[in-house]
Amino acid sequence: MRVLVADDERLLADTVAEGLRRLAMAVDVCHDGEAALERLSVHRYDVAVLDRDMPGKTGDELCRYVSAHGVDTRVLLLTTAAGIRDRVDGLSLGADDYLTKPFAFAELAARVQALARRSRSAAPPVLEQDGIVLDIPRHTATRDGAVLSLTPKEFAVLSVLMRARGEVVSAEDLLEQAWDEHADPFTNAVRVAVMTLRRKLGDPPVVHTIPRVGYRLGSA
Repeated sequence: MRVLVADDERLLADTVAEGLRRLAMAVDVCHDGEAALERLSVHRYDVAVLDRDMPGKTGDELCRYVSAHGVDTRVLLLTTAAGIRDRVDGLSLGADDYLTKPFAFAELAARVQALARRSRSAAPPVLEQDGIVLDIPRHTATRDGAVLSLTPKEFAVLSVLMRARGEVVSAEDLLEQAWDEHADPFTNAVRVAVMTLRRKLGDPPVVHTIPRVGYRLGSA
């Protein structure tokens, strides 16, 4: 799951991003509307968390952009305006959800996860394959009943591979979906993450490397 967090309250934006990363989400952060617009035009996000009152371009303007250009991203608007009229106005702009400040992080995380499940490539919240059970809302993973101790990045990689349902996923696609914009495409980060995930999943091996193509999850 890839998320954009855009809010000019830097501490809030960075705190939210760090919390979402602990839930195995790839998160990009910016602090003004112009930067948010640039990222929305370049990257494919499952969810964008946008402050309504950012400088440059407001969250409202970004909502209009997403709607007008058919961008396949769910939008969660953040605002200090708590009135019913404000909420109706925000939703009428094309936002998918609305959350007033201050808010509990647990609620924001739950709303982000719910919106991601409604996206174009949404998968069930619990994925099962080859004895592996990945519970995304609870952030737990097991294989044949044994609990897997995965890092957030390993959890994210496993999620991408399981959503592919046996299809090959390229290293580039893994980098796009499981890492944020600061990831260096010339590093071996993907190879290392897949290697440690394969080791933690144990035998028989289920993560297969397809030379010069990518990676596939499956028993054969």
